[in-house]
Amino acid sequence: MHTHRCAVIGAGPSGLSAARALQKAGLEVVGFEASRGVGGLWDIENPRSTMYESAHLISSRTTTQFAEFPMATDADYPSHRVLIEYFRDYADHFGLTELFRFDTKVTAVTPADGGGWLVASSGPDGETAERFDAVILANGTLAEPAVPTFPGTFTGEIFHTSTYKSARQLDGRRVLIVGAGNSGCDIAVDAVHHAASVDMSVRRGYYFVPRYLFGRPSDTLNQGRPLPARIKQFVDTRVLRAFTGDPVRFGFPKPDYRIYESHPIVNTLVLNHLGQGDIGIRSDIDRFDGQTVHFRDGTSGEYDTVLLATGYTLDYPFVDRAALNWTGTAPKLYLNIFPPSFNGLYVMGMIEASGIGWQGRYEQAELIATYLTADAAAQAAFRRRVADEPWPDLTGGYRYLGLARMSYYVNKDAYRGAVRKARTSLGAQR
Repeated sequence: MHTHRCAVIGAGPSGLSAARALQKAGLEVVGFEASRGVGGLWDIENPRSTMYESAHLISSRTTTQFAEFPMATDADYPSHRVLIEYFRDYADHFGLTELFRFDTKVTAVTPADGGGWLVASSGPDGETAERFDAVILANGTLAEPAVPTFPGTFTGEIFHTSTYKSARQLDGRRVLIVGAGNSGCDIAVDAVHHAASVDMSVRRGYYFVPRYLFGRPSDTLNQGRPLPARIKQFVDTRVLRAFTGDPVRFGFPKPDYRIYESHPIVNTLVLNHLGQGDIGIRSDIDRFDGQTVHFRDGTSGEYDTVLLATGYTLDYPFVDRAALNWTGTAPKLYLNIFPPSFNGLYVMGMIEASGIGWQGRYEQAELIATYLTADAAAQAAFRRRVADEPWPDLTGGYRYLGLARMSYYVNKDAYRGAVRKARTSLGAQR
């Protein structure tokens, strides 16, 4: 018996992907979104958005957009303002907007008597609980801040980048940014024009990728012809050295891993500002003492503001972790989608990969829709393969760092290939 009634939690890119694929498959979709409209974190007015005024895509438009709905812009790296309009247009064009209940927060997803799931929510119509055959969790991976603790007490201002909106928040302040990921580097580049001083506390080295190489967006080079991991690492390391030099000379530690074994930083402006003396690099924090920050290398500095660019943790707060086969820092799911119990829960967007874009997430949604509409024999065969055969290697030969934020990292080519193969096994036609 086919599954007919599907709940989609979240109306960001992953939720819209799910709604579109399920809609195309003829399934009934009811969407839930805590904010006022579609777009998820890309809507800077959404109270839970982690967006900031200067944010742009760090992957290029053509590698990121939905294949069936190209962006109406020529910008290679459009801003969040362009992107929220893109998602609204996408949702309106395909009739997805009316599938969602906005300003409606899901409070619990629990097993229903007789099968399926009860989705409890709170919204304009009050508290409700409805039964669904399938529930797709698409509430995003970048909403719950990872906030580290440090010995001592900092008596200045301390906040996470999730609440950063504008460099005006840093006017005239001595700023320490903890972490040098893509958001940390973006904010450092913003801050030099407003803050009295800017330092970055870093734990490890990074690889910095220019947005343009040879006059083209760097992630459009070598598209469709993936090189073996070791060859790509060898070639790209040398190309980057030629274009950006060695970040160690700007004060960064030497990376203790090969390129692409952690997410590269798509921002070379930070290197320019380091070269100009606008930004200082500091080592890992040892402790706080009032407004003094002591570092592991024995140095210290005085700061007014500490900004934690320390990333996010996975959070599906309305579902029992056991239902998602949660082990360690992340659920252990087949293709990062299916709990091995095949209990009617599906996870969308629990993937990080350079260049996978929203189309890669849409392909996840197509696989869910294909499974839900397959006949009973095909579904049973698929479940047997998941139970009996080794799960596909999604690393593409890269040895990703064993960090919490890397626990759901995949190689885009390996991942998309595995998803296509899974759809084919369920009888999908390409």
